[in-house]
Amino acid sequence: MALRDEWHRARAVAWKDLTAERRSKAGFNAVAALAVTILVLFGFALGPDSEAIRAAAPGALWLAALFAGVLAFNRSYQMELDGGALEPLLMYPGARRALFAGKLMANFVFVLLLLVIVIATSLVLFQVAVPPTWPALLIVVLLGAVGLVTLGTFYAAMASRSRAREVLLPLLLFPMLVPVLLAAIQATKALLVGGAMNDAGAWTSLLVAYDVIFLILTFLAFDYVIEA
Repeated sequence: MALRDEWHRARAVAWKDLTAERRSKAGFNAVAALAVTILVLFGFALGPDSEAIRAAAPGALWLAALFAGVLAFNRSYQMELDGGALEPLLMYPGARRALFAGKLMANFVFVLLLLVIVIATSLVLFQVAVPPTWPALLIVVLLGAVGLVTLGTFYAAMASRSRAREVLLPLLLFPMLVPVLLAAIQATKALLVGGAMNDAGAWTSLLVAYDVIFLILTFLAFDYVIEA
């Protein structure tokens, strides 16, 4: 019964965040525009060398998702803080991990939609064809999104009560995301622009390991972080 109650609470939090975002649309539009702008700037910086552009596509893709995603994570707890609703949510009977799970689900949907736009733009801008191994690429994208969202949502909670949260969040988040981004970029590169399948498999396995570790640790630590 307790787990079912927590699931209902987490789902309610996620639905509330997604509904608010769907009605406003301003946040997602701004984040998507930033991601596309970053990709275009990468394209200009790399010049007309088509081989260099294709080789840099995986890195540009994930870096654009990272920088744009930080804006989304900064907004995760903003509505509750501005409306004074965070404290009542924390005092609600039940485990606080349900709040974290709800934020996690909402941010995952947000980042997944962002990645769809980023990948589509990258395929066109960097002249990369969809590979025959696209199911494996889809798995890598999902795993990378899980790692990005898990740490982003957790550190957004840690920085939420700080006045300088816009500056503090990237400082906390970027160093911790290095393993996830490295594994995601290398696995994507192996599948998109060539590389042995065992290389992609090794990086994907590493990505799975990091996702599992980070998910467990963030759920265990959330109660202590949100009180800070």
